[in-house]
Amino acid sequence: MSDTFKAILLQKDGDKVTSSIEQVSQDMAPALPPGAGGDVWVKIDYSTVNFKDGLVLSGSKLLAAVYPMVPGIDYAGTVESSEDPKFKPGDKVVMNGWGVGDAMWGGYGEKALSKSGWLVKLPDNIDTHQAMVIGTGGYTAMLAILTLEDAGVSPDSGPVLVTGAAGGVGSVSVAILSKLGYEVIASTGRPEEEPFLKSLGASSIIERAELSEPGRPLGRERWAGCVDSVGSHTLVNALAQTMHSGAISACGLAQGADLPGTVMPFLLRGVSLLGIDSVMCVMARREQAYARMSTDLSAEKMAIIGAETRPLAAAIETGGQILQGKIRGRVVIDVNA
Repeated sequence: MSDTFKAILLQKDGDKVTSSIEQVSQDMAPALPPGAGGDVWVKIDYSTVNFKDGLVLSGSKLLAAVYPMVPGIDYAGTVESSEDPKFKPGDKVVMNGWGVGDAMWGGYGEKALSKSGWLVKLPDNIDTHQAMVIGTGGYTAMLAILTLEDAGVSPDSGPVLVTGAAGGVGSVSVAILSKLGYEVIASTGRPEEEPFLKSLGASSIIERAELSEPGRPLGRERWAGCVDSVGSHTLVNALAQTMHSGAISACGLAQGADLPGTVMPFLLRGVSLLGIDSVMCVMARREQAYARMSTDLSAEKMAIIGAETRPLAAAIETGGQILQGKIRGRVVIDVNA
């Protein structure tokens, strides 16, 4: 096993972060957190670009905990070596979260060291490329949908709103919810994406501006549930228009981390606001999410969502584009190209 590999390396000088593609040594990788016990080397096939990746690549607020850092908060590949009998060389695995890409080296390289307890073995009908079409965004979307189901939201309950619908979380949410029989209302600031969203199964489209400005504490009841990746006024307005006993899965803050609303939807309509944490999610729930995606997200819909694969060098530019809201669905990064 070679002890060097190609990777995007972030380096810090004062408050300035630079990025470049380098040939790096396995010995350069920062130690995993105390007690983590890295015991599996993965030969990475693909990664992807998420909103958080865009922030890390830009050096925004120095989000990486240590430097030099190989970013990339998710990856899929093949086990190269394992000290845990749970995995053997050749197994196809996926990594999401656990601090990868900001606390320890991540997916924008040809290899990564992981703790076996962080890896999910891919279902037989999801390959490593499809796993990154899903990416952390899609995995988060599935967690959000499972949480809505747990809260009693079903296709019979009424429509479900998806905010940021053309993004990574949103596009997978639309595809899965429509497959499950929900009427999906897709909110986007890019009206030109209406054909894309309807091809994923959206029933109707609403303009982002309809939800993104300050609104009334309570509005007309319009949807039984919502997958929200936007936060701020958008989340508050979604809450204000959720039907009695409905629920919202909150999993993002693209508009902001504030919640400038009131408790009236909770007290007068019994609405539930449910937080989704994909980073530290327990393994049983992760495995449930991937098992469900293997049946509820078709290869045809994945092909629509993740139509573009870019080389490793393009990840840096793509990070900037995702922060500017210019990316539709998913972009897969071939780390070996």
